[in-house]
Amino acid sequence: MQLLSRGLAAVLVIGVGMSLSGCAWIDRQTGKEEQRDADYQERPIEQIYADAWKKLRNNDWADAAKQFAEVERQHPYSVWARRASLMSAYCYYQANKYTDAVSAADNYISLHPGSKEVAYAFYLKAVSLYEQIVDVERDQTNTEQALVALQDVVQRFPDTEYARDATLKIDLTLDHLAGKQMEVGRYYLHRGDYIGAINRFRVVVEQYQRTTQIAEALERLTEAYYALGLTREAQTAAAILGHNYPGSPWYEDAYNLLQKKHLKPEEDKGSWISRAFNHIL
Repeated sequence: MQLLSRGLAAVLVIGVGMSLSGCAWIDRQTGKEEQRDADYQERPIEQIYADAWKKLRNNDWADAAKQFAEVERQHPYSVWARRASLMSAYCYYQANKYTDAVSAADNYISLHPGSKEVAYAFYLKAVSLYEQIVDVERDQTNTEQALVALQDVVQRFPDTEYARDATLKIDLTLDHLAGKQMEVGRYYLHRGDYIGAINRFRVVVEQYQRTTQIAEALERLTEAYYALGLTREAQTAAAILGHNYPGSPWYEDAYNLLQKKHLKPEEDKGSWISRAFNHIL
């Protein structure tokens, strides 16, 4: 992603400008023998960092991420550890290892909450969650987590490029969550579980008014209430649909449905549907 690449540019420029030899660092010297994995081999920081850069230049993202993570693991107090941590998160993202990218970004945020690059870390975490959004027929836990993370970026860093891009992604994420409610609502509607369907479509009307799902939600409410014989609610849903989306094919369907009983769209100001729209719109 272009914005992610630009955001890391400052860190990379600093990293490129630093010599890969003769750099001073404070290594872990506790005076006690540490337990190591059998295949563990401590290497000079210059070697690890150089290996990571080589793999990055070759777009070998997964191995680059591991090498940058190794900088922090073996030399956590070195001057390069902080930058390597963020670069590791970015490389995991590029390798489509989003869970690892989120974990690395969270680690950076926890350890360096006041750094200049922390906004980038929050954004990288949010985008990594966003990339894991699945189709509406599957569990939407990742979608909900992505929404929270994107909103966090906007609230914490409102005047940044990250916030502007996150705002666009929030709209798409909300539409996706609304789509999940619609998918379940249609299922209930087709089974004749009209109360269950109404409950789902109501969530869309009350929580996702700005999404592309709202016109269909109002038409489906018209269907469900009509089937239950609750004509005032059906007329209200159709009236609000016609007022806000007069040229929509969904309004045409709702209007034609009411005409079967010689009814017309008519808003009941006391209906929850009317209150929801008056409050939001």
